[in-house]
Amino acid sequence: MKNKLLVIGTMAYDAIETPFDKVDRILGGAATYIALATSKFDIDCGLVSVIGDDFEASDLQLLKDLDVDVTGVEQIKGEKSFFWSGKYHDNMNTRTTVDTQLNVLENFTPNVPESYRNAEVMMIGNLHPGVQLTALKQMNGKPKFVVLDTMNFWMDHFRSTLDEVISKVDLITINDEEARQLSEEHSLVKAAEKIHAMGPKYVIIKKGEHGAILFGEGKTFIAPAFPIDQVIDPTGAGDSFAGGISGVLANTDTINFETLKMGIIYGSVLASFTVEEFGVNALLAVTSDSIKDRIEKFRELTRFEWNEKQNKI
Repeated sequence: MKNKLLVIGTMAYDAIETPFDKVDRILGGAATYIALATSKFDIDCGLVSVIGDDFEASDLQLLKDLDVDVTGVEQIKGEKSFFWSGKYHDNMNTRTTVDTQLNVLENFTPNVPESYRNAEVMMIGNLHPGVQLTALKQMNGKPKFVVLDTMNFWMDHFRSTLDEVISKVDLITINDEEARQLSEEHSLVKAAEKIHAMGPKYVIIKKGEHGAILFGEGKTFIAPAFPIDQVIDPTGAGDSFAGGISGVLANTDTINFETLKMGIIYGSVLASFTVEEFGVNALLAVTSDSIKDRIEKFRELTRFEWNEKQNKI
């Protein structure tokens, strides 16, 4: 029997403009990217999300064809799906939000299917902390491992509820700016220490094109981002990264620091594919062989030998 992964997050449509091109309406949402990334692993993945009646049947079928369970996806008649529009600047590291339409997400109350309330791993995507907490409380006890994503907006406006959620998870993944805000520390090492004290045993701090840092068990692991010739669309890279980590965690019986190191590598590789095309297109085309090939290249990028006798100091 396959291990179960439960993903709580958004399914949406995006309008994206980059220095290279633009698209007016394309499949997106954190849960979508996470699920597509985890579909590369031999696990049982179930989604909990909400969509409007404008959500294309073909996009829902796309997930079903990849054996993603969408029983927990609620479709509300007469309403529209979550929509986000953004424009990336020349360096592709910064973007401006042009439009955000919450639509069905505004009154979203997650309903975890009975079949996934015993999931070994739970990935809680970037949502209102109240929604995250509701989903957590529906589980049959605490899952074996819980991963959390969040952002500055929730820290600014719903800090007390967010703190409660953070206290109940095993791993939090946030970027460097968010880590500094959450901890009120400039040093990322000190920031991780403070965040550990809030509850999570492990902390992953993302640094965009400069990779990610894993803190936990008194250890630190640093991984670069996989170098790409040309980044076309960064949207969804962070969610694909989270999906890669979640897939590795759900695909193993033992979760520890070493497991999470491999999670970061898989996450970085899947994110590197994602940015090569608009939306989910590149991620859909990824095969086991292409993942293995890129992981091997990743290893060569970071491998070195040190001979103390030959390299005297």
